[in-house]
Amino acid sequence: MSRSLNKVILIGNLGADPEVRSTSNGSRVATLSVATSRQWKNQGGERQEKTEWHRVILWNNKGSGLADIAERYCKKGDKIYVEGRVEYRSWQDREGQTRYTTEIIARELILLSGRGGDAGSDDAPRATATAGRKDESMDDFPEALDAEDDDLPF
Repeated sequence: MSRSLNKVILIGNLGADPEVRSTSNGSRVATLSVATSRQWKNQGGERQEKTEWHRVILWNNKGSGLADIAERYCKKGDKIYVEGRVEYRSWQDREGQTRYTTEIIARELILLSGRGGDAGSDDAPRATATAGRKDESMDDFPEALDAEDDDLPF
């Protein structure tokens, strides 16, 4: 049995307000620029930091309104949780050059920043926004019940 998994989870900050547009068939799509950072000390003990920028795509499809939610509630600097899959694309530009991009196609978005420092604000949705996700149960993952984890510390 060969299975595979393409899953990305990011927690980061928006580098700009969402860019929202409509496609020719009327679908709405939002593009987010999400920054994640990591910190470490080099061999000399100096603190180092590296920021990675991620292009996140949110679609309004299958009953979800991820693009609309991003447009309405997300602003530059907000902290968000995004879950989705990674996709690689290439295309020819007007000059005939091959261009490449890496994108995260989101299926879940959670807003972690409160409005104006008030995490309980009614301006932002309290629940997560998901793209066409059904409720999962242990029946969906029978192999999870087969594992023996007898060396748990409790």
